[in-house]
Amino acid sequence: MRLVELLEEVENASIIEGNVSDVEILSLSADSRQKMHNGLFFCVKGENTDSHKYVNEAVRNGAIAIVTERKLDINVLQILVEDTRKVIGLISAAFYGYPSKRLKIIGVTGTNGKTTTTYLLASILEKANKKVGIIGTLGIVYANQKFPTDLTTPDPIFLQKTLAEMLAFCVEYVVMEVSAHALHYYKINGIEFSACIFTNFTQDHLDFFQTMQRYKQAKMRLFTCERAPIAILNGDDEMGREIGIMRAEKMLGDCHAERNYKTIYYGLNTPTDAFAVITEEGLYGSECILNINDELCRIKLSLTGKHNVYNALSAATCARALGISAYAIEQGLTAIEGVKGRLEKVSVYQGAHIYVDFAHTPDGLEKSLETLRVHCKGRLICVFGCGGNRDKTKRPLMGKIAAKKSDFAILTSDNPRYEDPLDIISDIERGYRRFSVKYVVIPDRKKALDYALDFLRTGDVMLVAGKGGEDYQEIMGIKYAFDDHDIIEKLLSKKEKSMFLK
Repeated sequence: MRLVELLEEVENASIIEGNVSDVEILSLSADSRQKMHNGLFFCVKGENTDSHKYVNEAVRNGAIAIVTERKLDINVLQILVEDTRKVIGLISAAFYGYPSKRLKIIGVTGTNGKTTTTYLLASILEKANKKVGIIGTLGIVYANQKFPTDLTTPDPIFLQKTLAEMLAFCVEYVVMEVSAHALHYYKINGIEFSACIFTNFTQDHLDFFQTMQRYKQAKMRLFTCERAPIAILNGDDEMGREIGIMRAEKMLGDCHAERNYKTIYYGLNTPTDAFAVITEEGLYGSECILNINDELCRIKLSLTGKHNVYNALSAATCARALGISAYAIEQGLTAIEGVKGRLEKVSVYQGAHIYVDFAHTPDGLEKSLETLRVHCKGRLICVFGCGGNRDKTKRPLMGKIAAKKSDFAILTSDNPRYEDPLDIISDIERGYRRFSVKYVVIPDRKKALDYALDFLRTGDVMLVAGKGGEDYQEIMGIKYAFDDHDIIEKLLSKKEKSMFLK
C-alpha cells in the first residue's frame, strides 16, 4: 500500500529524508528484529527500552521508512510525529483496510468481569445466528479456531491484522476486552466501536498507574461519545455514573448528540434502564428476570454469584441496544455453562466443592468469597497468592479480605515473576494476621493445592484464586506449564487411585 495513503489519518506529521508519494509499504513492524519486505518501522519509547536506538537493525531487516518521534541520524525516509503510539493504530487500520468499519465491535472494560461479559455477550449473539469473534485474556476465538495471546488487548498491528482476518472469515461481531493499559497506550486508535460496556472500577494496576485517578482516566478514554456511540454503564458503580455525566455534558454542547449517542444504565440497586430480579440463587447459578427498558427476559444462569448477574445484565443490555431479540438473550445466557477460570467448578471431593477463580484484586477476591460463603455448609477454604512485580499495596488488602471472609487460608505463590515468593507472601500476611491466625504458608503452589485437598471435609467449599484460566506460572522470566484446574484434577485422580488400592 502506498505510504501516502497510510498517513491520511495522521495529523501534523513531518517528512524527512524523502518523499512519501511513491513509496510502497508491504509490511509493518514495531520489532527491529523482525524481517520485513518494504517495511514501515515504528520507533516506540517503552518502560524499559527505546526502539529509536535500534533503527539501524530495522533497516537491515527490511525497513524502508521509519515513524519516529525525533529526527534520526540515518539516511532513510522518516515520518516525524509527536507520539508514535497514537499513530500505530491509525496506520495499521489503514494498512489492513479499516476492518472495524465493516465489523460491529463491542469493547468491554472495567476492573473485573471483562472476560465473563465478553463470553456471555458472544453466546447471545451466536444464538441470534451472528458470526462472532472474541479477543481477550483467554485468547482470540473465531471460526472454530482459538489462538493464545499474551495480552488482554493485543498490540495495534496484530490487533488490526486479527480484525482483518476475522472479516475474511465472515465474522460480523467482535466482542473484545479493552484493558486500561491498552487505553493508556492508545492501542485502540483506529477502531470504530458500535458499543462499549463498563463493568466496575476497583483497585488494580497501581504499580503502573500509581494513583486511582490516573487508572480511572485511562478507563474513561473508551467512553467519549465519538468512540462509544452506545455506552452500557453500571449504574450501581460510582465511576459508571461519572462516565454518564461526562457523556451528558458532551451531549448538551452538541445539538446533534441526542440522535447519535446513547447512554444506557444497568444495575441491581439503583433506578436504571435495565435491572434484574433474582428469583432463585444457589451454588451452581441463579434464576433471574431481566427488565431491559420494560422488556422482560427470564434466564437461568449457570454462573455463581451476584457479580455474574451484573455481567449477564450488562451483556443483555448491550445486545438489546444493538437490536438483538429478547429470545436470543434468554437463549444465549441460559446456554453458557461457565467461563474458564471464572468461579469455575472443578470437582467435588470428600463432600467438599472446589472452585477456581481469576480473582486477583481485593474486590474480586471479596466478591468470590462472599458468593461462596452464602452456600457453604462447612468451612470456606481459600488458596491464593499475589503476582510479583505488580501492585504491592493490594497484597495486605487481599490478606485482610481472606482472613475476614474465609475460615482458613493456604498462602502460596501466584506468578512471582522476578520477586521472591516469600516476600510476596509476607506482604499478604501483614494484612491477614491482623484478623486471623488460621492459615499456613506453602510457597510451592502444587504442594499447597495437595495440602488443601487433604484438608477438606464434607460441607466445605474451597476457592483457589488468582490465576483462573492461566495455563502457566511465571518465575524469573520463564513460563512453566501450570493450570490450577488441571493440577487439581490430577491430584484428585492420584488420591482416588491411592484410596482404591488401599
